[in-house]
Amino acid sequence: MADRVVPGPVESSASIREAVCINTRKIFDSCKDKDCVDDLRVYPVACCQSYIENALSIRPKSAELLHVAVKVEPVSFNRGCYTVDCTYFYRVTGETFPACHICTGLAVFDKRVMLFGSEGSVKSFSSLGPMHHCGGNDMPIAVVNSVDPIALHMRISDAECLKNTEMEQRSIPECISACFSDSLLFTDTARRWFVTIGQFSIIRLERDTQLLIPAYDYCLPDKECPGGSDDDPCTLFSRIRFPVDEFFPPDDFCGCEDYKSMV
Repeated sequence: MADRVVPGPVESSASIREAVCINTRKIFDSCKDKDCVDDLRVYPVACCQSYIENALSIRPKSAELLHVAVKVEPVSFNRGCYTVDCTYFYRVTGETFPACHICTGLAVFDKRVMLFGSEGSVKSFSSLGPMHHCGGNDMPIAVVNSVDPIALHMRISDAECLKNTEMEQRSIPECISACFSDSLLFTDTARRWFVTIGQFSIIRLERDTQLLIPAYDYCLPDKECPGGSDDDPCTLFSRIRFPVDEFFPPDDFCGCEDYKSMV
């Protein structure tokens, strides 16, 4: 059995100076997903409902991920496993036909995954204040990484053609409602707006832990800090790179932030 590595100087031909203990979050489990969410109800801002009532159809323009609310719960009879409930809030934009009115609304998507998060019963405190979870074993930390979704399809349907399950009312946090310029319309309407989106996500469970890692050296910056109180504005301006890309059209659209829109 190889000798156990302990903190301190390390003899190695790979330029490792020493092994150091750090406190960090260790990822115990993670998953990636590619969700195609069909027919999400879109709650329009109040001023857009009249456009929807009189439109023949609506086409997708864009979709923006505003927030993901995350909740972690232990799984009964499955030691060390947890469910991660994610609620995605989207700002969706479409264009009605034939009047070409721009409509904005809110769509909500619920997702649940089960991951291994290990166990722990430690309660942590520091000079910055208490950092512990109350009651029982402390819970792992769920982290969700997502990009803005792709608006794949939109449609408008008459209310009498819908099933009861499609008329669910949602409770929306105030911070989400504040992202819209007008109040959102959650009441039953004669015609309703639906969107199909594609969402990429990575979900992981982490815990604070102490790890022993190799250290090569202290990390020192290799450049000087630009600017300073003694520099005049023209000197600071001379250090800014000329924005060539702002003056010429791009050869492709790979870097365009609006590439997800379906126009």
